[in-house]
This record gives sequence, C-alpha cells and structure tokens, in this order.
Amino acid sequence: MTAASTLKVRRTGIDTQHETVAYMSADCPLCRSEGFAGHARIALGNARGKVILATLHHVTNGLVAPDEIGLSESAWGRLAVSPGEAVEVSHPPPLRSFGAVRGKMYGRRIEDLAMAGIVGDVVAGRYDDIALSAFLTACTAQPLDTREIVALTRAMVEAGDQLRWAAATVADKHSVGGLPGNRTTPIVVAIAAACGLTVPKTSSRAITSPAGTADTMETLTRVDLDLAAMRRVVEREGGCIVWGGAVRLSPADDTLIRVERALDLDSEGQLIASVLSKKIAAGSTHVVLDLPVGPTAKVRSAEAAATLGRTLGEVAAAFGLATRIVVTDGTQPVGRGIGPALEAHDVLAVLQGAPDAPADLRQRSLALAAALLELAGAAPAGGGAALAERSLAEGAAWRKFQAICEAQGGLRRPPRAGFRRPVMATAASRVASVDNRRLARVAKLAGAPADKAAGVELHARPGQAVAAGEPLFTVHAENPGELDYALAYVQANPDIVAREASL
Repeated sequence: MTAASTLKVRRTGIDTQHETVAYMSADCPLCRSEGFAGHARIALGNARGKVILATLHHVTNGLVAPDEIGLSESAWGRLAVSPGEAVEVSHPPPLRSFGAVRGKMYGRRIEDLAMAGIVGDVVAGRYDDIALSAFLTACTAQPLDTREIVALTRAMVEAGDQLRWAAATVADKHSVGGLPGNRTTPIVVAIAAACGLTVPKTSSRAITSPAGTADTMETLTRVDLDLAAMRRVVEREGGCIVWGGAVRLSPADDTLIRVERALDLDSEGQLIASVLSKKIAAGSTHVVLDLPVGPTAKVRSAEAAATLGRTLGEVAAAFGLATRIVVTDGTQPVGRGIGPALEAHDVLAVLQGAPDAPADLRQRSLALAAALLELAGAAPAGGGAALAERSLAEGAAWRKFQAICEAQGGLRRPPRAGFRRPVMATAASRVASVDNRRLARVAKLAGAPADKAAGVELHARPGQAVAAGEPLFTVHAENPGELDYALAYVQANPDIVAREASL
C-alpha cells in the first residue's frame, strides 16, 4: 500500500443487504485525484491481501471525514477489517466478460469460455446489481439456446463446491415453480428416504413466489447447514432438506435469484441452469421434474411444457443425469396455505395423516414420489404408487421427516399470524377459476415470504358452490399495515377468485 492510495475505514452501520457499498466524502483528495465518480465501482484491499469491489456513493453531510471511507454492513463483513484500519482504494480491472453480455443484447450467442467468465465474475462479486440485471434481462429478451444453457449450467457447477456420495444412486425432485402452495418436496423427500433412497435435497428461497421450499422448511427446522453438517444428516438419515445458498453449491445461482426476484424475471434458460446446476453439484444421479401447467402458472400450455421438458432432458443428459418429467395440473393452488408457515402446516397435516389434510397436496406428493421411486430403482415400473402410499399411510414417512428435522437442528411448530381477515363471497355463486399470480401477489403484499406467518389460506376451489358471506380465502399478516396493503389489492381485484353467475 502507499499512503497516497489509502483511507481509514469507518463502519457506517448501513444495511445494504447483499450489495457492497462504500461512502467517500465529496472533499476527499483521493476521490478527486483518482476521479472516483458517484456510483462507480471501486476496489478495496486490506493489508492481508483481501480485496472486494464496492459501489461508491459520495456524501456531503460529514458521515465520513475526507481521510476516511465508510463501509456498509455487507462490505464491512466481506473485507474483514477493524475500525480505523488503512485500506487501499483503487480502480478495479476492466470487466472483460461484460462484453459478451452486450453482445447477447444484440442477439449474439455467448460462447462457452465467455459464459464461464461471466459466472466467475458473478461469483467473485465483480458484477454489481446493474450488470447482473443486464445479464438476466439479455438472457430473457434473447433466450439462451441449448448449448448456451449447457455452458451456463457447467459454469455454475464448477464455480462452487461439488458433493459425492457413497450411494451409486442419488435421488432428487424439483418443481419449476409458479404454482402457489405446491409444497410437495418435504413430503416426497420423506417418502423416498423412508423407502431407502439417498436424497440430499437442496432447495431455493422464493424467487417470484410467496414461499420457496427453503422458506417453508425454515419454519420447521434449520436449513442453513454447511456442507459438513449436510453430509452428517444425509449419512445418518438418508436425506435432508436444506437451503442451497448455505452450502455453496452453484453459488452464482443465489446471486442471480436475488436480482431475478427484484426484477420479477424467471427466464427459461436461467431456470434450467438453476435447477440442474444444483442437482449436479449435489451429486444427484436421478431427478424427477414437476412441471405445473395452467393459464396463470409459470408454464402456460402443454406445448410450452413439452418444449421446456425436452430442453431440461437434453441439458441433463449432457451431464449424465437421468430425469423424468411429470406434467401436473397448474390451474389452481395446491393445498390450502400460500406462504411459508401456512404451507408448512399443510405439509405436517399430510405427513401426520390428519383427517383434514389437503387431498390435492397428498395425491400430488404421492404421484411425484412414485415417479422418483421408479426412476431411481427403489420400485419396479408401476409399483411406485403402492410403495409411496404404504410409506405415508403406515407413518414411515412421518417418522423419517421427524428424524431428518431433528438431525438438522430440531423440529418446531410453524407460527400463526396475529392478524387475519377473511374475504367473503358477495353472493351465492360457483367458483369458476383462481388466478394463481394475483393470489400469490396478495400473499406477498401481506408480508410473505419475509414474514413467515404471512400469506393466504384458500377456502374455495374451482367448481365449488359458495353461499353469500362464505369465505373465499383468508389473508394472514404479522402486522396491520401489511394486512391493509393486501386487502386494498384484493378490493381492487375482486375477480382473483372468479365466480360464475349467482346461483
């Protein structure tokens, strides 16, 4: 370091979530001499050789002195410095991989080495949110071809840790999403592990939905296990259900998902790479893929499902991964709960064999478990359904789920929201349809997935007759403000649960 290029660090206490941000006085001599413009990317290095990139903000209110540089909480944690320590401030090297992103915007394909460069830079933190948004938007506007998806998948796998297991067959199941309440994974994993399969399940948090599997499981047990802990759970119980972001399998994926969530984007190429990279990195050999299809689901038509399923199969085959595509009904939510804790209550009801357990969640879980048991060789062709049903009916799956949760840190009861308001039918009628996307929007406005108990409890289904004053669904929230936000949206969208003419 040279004195001319160093500043003393100050911890600002500003929470910028994942983004690393630095703050320099507008009167800082170094800022002026180096031409550090506001919102520029700068490199920060400590005396031990640790270097991070941060987005620069100029301040004029005395937050930092002219000889200081302030760090957000994210930047402070990543750089690992002490108050007043000298850090070197410089311009970062050119982001060469971004040239391929620009080319993609104009329709040029991204070659394998360029894709590896992009993913490597993403994992290293060299892409700020603007660059990440540009990459994701380019890949949505100019869809990735199969070769590009293979290259993206490979780069995402190679950028993180990779697991290997003693078992020759390692099973997994994944849904492409887009269907509220479709929380089959915990049930399928419990059935498969109870039937002797090895199922090291890593799951994502919500992207555009009110809950991901990791969000729901977090209301029941710990999901932020590291690789060593994950391995201990799987070796002990045959399966686990953990958050993929905690184990650094395909680490670029969680960075991209975070920005996708903000943009409300979920491009097909990124979706395929996201799903398969984590399966490959987790050491899976056999995967069942659930594709819900419906007019307000993520996959809108049988033709789109066929195209997506074909590409998933082609990319998976490039890595020697055996897959089975299961196309399911995506015309309405699954179960009653939409939101982390509400979906967890549905999962527990199915596993415990409760009389009022959602029948649709139970049947869908059994169908997917049967497909996985047959694909992975735990049951003969046509024999998976009976084996899965027996595991659930006799309590083996529930006992296995309890054991997995205990091994991950203990099983707990999911919370209930303190504020609830039913939305009533205004007249006697019959339910015609449910808008998945707008119902999910209600759950998110109520606070899900950040507020674990928030969401929507669905009471009425398509084809069901409802009387005037009978509840169609109930909004759950953890505070009255978010309950009011959600109800205002419901009032502006009275046909979220569409009904036929009055009976």
